[in-house]
Amino acid sequence: MSILRADLPLAVLAELTHRCPLQCPYCSNPQQLLSARDELSTADWKRVIDQAAELGALQIHFSGGEPMMRRDLDELVGHAHAAGLYSNLITSGVRSGRDRLTALAQSGLDHVQLSFQDTDVQSAERIGNYSGAQDKKIAFAEEVCAAGLPLTINAVVHRQNLARLGEMIELALALGAARLEIAHVQYYGWALRNRGALMPTRAQVEAATRTVDAARRRLNRRLVIDYVVPDYFARRPKACMGGWGRRFMNITPSGNVLPCHAAETLPGITFDSVMDRPLADIWRSSVAFEKYRGTAWMPEPCRSCDRREIDWGGCRCQALAITGRADDADPACELSSNHQMITTLAEAESAETSDAFSYRRYHRPTA
Repeated sequence: MSILRADLPLAVLAELTHRCPLQCPYCSNPQQLLSARDELSTADWKRVIDQAAELGALQIHFSGGEPMMRRDLDELVGHAHAAGLYSNLITSGVRSGRDRLTALAQSGLDHVQLSFQDTDVQSAERIGNYSGAQDKKIAFAEEVCAAGLPLTINAVVHRQNLARLGEMIELALALGAARLEIAHVQYYGWALRNRGALMPTRAQVEAATRTVDAARRRLNRRLVIDYVVPDYFARRPKACMGGWGRRFMNITPSGNVLPCHAAETLPGITFDSVMDRPLADIWRSSVAFEKYRGTAWMPEPCRSCDRREIDWGGCRCQALAITGRADDADPACELSSNHQMITTLAEAESAETSDAFSYRRYHRPTA
């Protein structure tokens, strides 16, 4: 398949590490976490950054895990700046001091996204399983604004914190954020493992949507609010990362290149590494990126649907998680023969009475 200029990647997510002080039960990292010894070196990441810029990417998002666990983060940000990439730091905010943030700003960092687990301190620290996190996050947000960097607050919402959605919106305002991203948990990886403790009720989702709509009207020029609804309560699927292999690539700490965060859950697909192939070659012609790119792979009813180049068939990882087959139509779509499966799961899981989490942790192999 020939790739048009319009289909070159807009953004690269650089997962620098899986190391993180928090243990959020909905983390997008895989359940088999990589250790520090598996991570790309500074020189390798610099080479990848150069290749991303040469390929035509415009943005690089430094993520993890917690990217501030990497001592070379300032150097990598500076290298991205020199390469002409807009850089964004996605962080928990608990591993930074004023000096580190100043160094990042001086290196050319363009934007910061800071996660909050809740507004209630006890609940927030239980969700992340990290004592003292809330005070550190608030102090970090203040330092970001003092450094003159744009701030986005990320609020991941679910059954155990949705009652305080209005407070999260007010917190973003109080911290001086220009943007708030409210994202319902997406059920892959660790979140899939914790689905019964996280799934909201339909009433909660509907109330949250009303809260967001009212806040958008009220705060029209003061705060931009992005809102990601849960697929389990949707009628039509979302385009996964703008469509498989169309706008986005995710590079794991060890250098594997993925079309989305959870792609490694798909069986039978080998994902190429930046240690073996140039980034442009992987983007343009790797078997993994070609597999679900475009529309030729689609089953019915997707193939003949007038939305096929809008949602691009939805999410392959979700199809696998619900139906057991990645090639199936995304069950979030009401036209899918499996749509009832996802609605039934949502109703059952939202009725679970246990709020206990299986936390994101490294699991040492047994002898």
